[in-house]
Amino acid sequence: MSLLEGAVIFYAGMSLITLVIYAWDKRASKRPGAQRVRERTLHLWAFAGGFAGALLGQVWLRHKTRHASFAVLTGLALAAHAGAWAWWLTR
Repeated sequence: MSLLEGAVIFYAGMSLITLVIYAWDKRASKRPGAQRVRERTLHLWAFAGGFAGALLGQVWLRHKTRHASFAVLTGLALAAHAGAWAWWLTR
C-alpha cells in the first residue's frame, strides 16, 4: 500500500467515524434526557483527521451550525493537516 492510499483510507475512516458521532449527537439533541456528545469530543475527532466528516455533519445534518467555534475549529483542523502534509512532502 502506498502512502497516498494509506492516507486516503485513514482520512476516510476518521471522517466516517466523525460523521457517525455527529449523527449520534444530532439524534440525542432531539430526545429529552439523552446523553449528548461533549463539544470537546467533536472537536478532537475533527483534529484527529475527521475534519471532512465534521464539515459534512455540520452541513448535511445541519448540526452545530449556530456555533461559530465549530466552523472555525474544523477549518483550523483542515488547515493544520494540510499544512503538515505540505511541510512533510516538501522537506
